[in-house]
Amino acid sequence: MSDALQHECGIALVRLLKPLEFYKEKYGTAFYGIQKMYLLMEKQHNRGQDGAGFASIKLDVEPGERYISRVRSNAAQPIQDVFAQINERINSEMSSHPEYANDVALQKANIPYLGEVFLGHVRYGTFGKNSIESVHPFLRQNNWMHRNLILAGNFNMTNVKELFQSLVELGQHPKEMADTVTVMEKIGHFLDDAVTDLYQECKNAGLNKREASPVIAEKLDVARILTRASKNLDGGYAMAGLLGHGDAFVFRDPAGIRPAYYYQDDEVVVVASERPVIQTVFNVPFESVQEIEPGNALIIKKNGNISLNQILAPTVKKACSFERIYFSRGSDAEIYQERKTLGKLILPSVLNAIDQDTDNTVFSYIPNTAETSFYGLVEAAQDFLNQRKNDYILKNRNTLTAQTLQELLKVKIRTEKVAIKDAKLRTFITEDSSRDDLVAHVYDVTYGVIKPTDNLVIIDDSIVRGTTLKMSIIKMMDRLKPKRIVIVSSAPQIRYPDCYGIDMAKLEGLVAFRAALELLKERNLYSIVDEVYTKCKAQENFIDAEVVNYVTAIYEPFTPQEISDKIAEMLSSPEINAELKIIFQTVEDLHIACPKNLGDWYFTGDYPTPGGNRVVNRAFMNFYEGKDARAY
Repeated sequence: MSDALQHECGIALVRLLKPLEFYKEKYGTAFYGIQKMYLLMEKQHNRGQDGAGFASIKLDVEPGERYISRVRSNAAQPIQDVFAQINERINSEMSSHPEYANDVALQKANIPYLGEVFLGHVRYGTFGKNSIESVHPFLRQNNWMHRNLILAGNFNMTNVKELFQSLVELGQHPKEMADTVTVMEKIGHFLDDAVTDLYQECKNAGLNKREASPVIAEKLDVARILTRASKNLDGGYAMAGLLGHGDAFVFRDPAGIRPAYYYQDDEVVVVASERPVIQTVFNVPFESVQEIEPGNALIIKKNGNISLNQILAPTVKKACSFERIYFSRGSDAEIYQERKTLGKLILPSVLNAIDQDTDNTVFSYIPNTAETSFYGLVEAAQDFLNQRKNDYILKNRNTLTAQTLQELLKVKIRTEKVAIKDAKLRTFITEDSSRDDLVAHVYDVTYGVIKPTDNLVIIDDSIVRGTTLKMSIIKMMDRLKPKRIVIVSSAPQIRYPDCYGIDMAKLEGLVAFRAALELLKERNLYSIVDEVYTKCKAQENFIDAEVVNYVTAIYEPFTPQEISDKIAEMLSSPEINAELKIIFQTVEDLHIACPKNLGDWYFTGDYPTPGGNRVVNRAFMNFYEGKDARAY
């Protein structure tokens, strides 16, 4: 994706099912779990590079011994920093106490971070906030072991204010109105309730407080706690939690918006946001890694019992399609094929844009994450060329000479690495005119591969704001002097804000929205903007379930092609000599390519939760009223 677009987080959870001595004997180290956590987090650094956190729990420790450890970092390389801190502490203890070397019991008793339950998190700074206090996992502490709660997640809630108010009505005093804190306190409230009820049962049965503790740990119903806590949640989420005594859970939203996968055997249970991460780190096949179904929680009790429990009734599955287009690593077998299919399906539109002239067309891609869809596009183009050759041969088979046939077979689809990102260049200047000049040089081009008679086709993952295209890519491509530049988006037009974890909160930042506004002005239809605002304002105090997305009316007068043409006009400039065309994937073909991830609200306005409609209307009102504010 040439425009900078951030995704909010990846999670990793490991629960060791054997005593630590087992891993020491089989793998040569009792630190097996920590090593696997490092790999799981490092393999997910694509999901967050602004902050990272790690937490661990030791099972069955004596009172007075530390059993929860946590370390967080918002350093430049946060994952490395987290594990550097962990390693430094471990090495310091081991060097100071040589007697620990082969004694796992002493290691567990005296070395922090060494335990049986681990939770990790990587994140991008949400809404520009990246203080250490915002880095997961979050910790809710209590002297009662069972009441300690560690929480990390990949989520955004659309109704944080409502959730916050519900906590206030319960008598709590939350320290801030943030979705992670609010969700943690909501789960914590019902955790406290459950522990209190179980303690009363134990007391009635004649048990003292110390005798009650293991009984509470055994009987604590995590599924019931999550069911009570999640009653009013509206958003996309995959949240993972640890309880102080050792229970663990990973809970996914009812629409399956945010991803979560798990693997289990007799040694370990592991959860991550992406399937190939687990495959690689644990060397297991594709079919051994399962998806946590929407509305379900994977619950691992302290005693090692593992269950999948339905917490909320699943709705229509609307898994985020951006996971397949861009965010997740392309090493997943399904995602790799889906991205290739996205490239293949858009070829007919590309052929129309270049007048079927593949002989005088160079195909390329930008950025590197678009490489897989580029392969699909080129394969489809090669099939088209082969069919053209086949038709020519059949038509001229009686007069075809060996020389003509040889020349015909030499014709191939032309591909080049045209754009190269300068990874070391940073746009550190904030003053607009100076910054624009820097942005223009983020990419370098390969000279000498384009002729003045050529079309240059560049495929991108998606086009969000269009800023980098306008300020950098198109200008750089024009230096190669092609006759026509065709920018191809493997994703459809992004028309609406996201509110479930992707940093696309403001309508006016979306180039498709700005293009629609320009068309409304040109055709004297701008009154539609006033009408939409009036309708949005009228339902400002409606409950979420009654809110309608009226912003769709902004796009209704125009075909997708008209909006694409207007975007091309807006992204070009007088100094660009080449003809510029912009092509977008259709929503229909997106669903063909990615049949398991049908979440398309940023393209269609069809939000999977009621809160989405409120957010898009609020975003529109902010735009109309000139408020530089987020809609949730």
